[in-house]
Amino acid sequence: MKEFPVRSPAEKVGGVVHFGRMLDKIRLHARGELPEDYQPNLGKGFDAKCCAFLHLDYTEVAKRVNDGATDAEMLEWAFTAGRRPSADEITMWNEFMRKFGWRDHAAEILARRKREAGMENRAEIETMFQFIDADEGRKLSPLL
Repeated sequence: MKEFPVRSPAEKVGGVVHFGRMLDKIRLHARGELPEDYQPNLGKGFDAKCCAFLHLDYTEVAKRVNDGATDAEMLEWAFTAGRRPSADEITMWNEFMRKFGWRDHAAEILARRKREAGMENRAEIETMFQFIDADEGRKLSPLL
């Protein structure tokens, strides 16, 4: 549906889902290319969850990205300024995020978002990551 260069939330940077997408949105916003409907949620939602997981302040993340830091530089900074999660913690984070909206407290939000987007009959969309990918015109990855 939407055509712009932002990664799927499932795509990993340094093994961490959503991190790269958050950086993409910051960069697009700085260039004035982030669609208006994405702007109110910058630093909120999954961005806020990612920052909380890594013990980062979103404002500082945005500042460093806008100063030109690469993905690799941002991840290393995050692991230094915030925290370096263990491999097991990253796996738990990734699986929690990948399945967000699937039979949990966010299922109602997912149902509403699907309804608003005219996708209420798309039973294969079971998670927020899948919804985002479908909404942005990407192929869905299977849940399991």
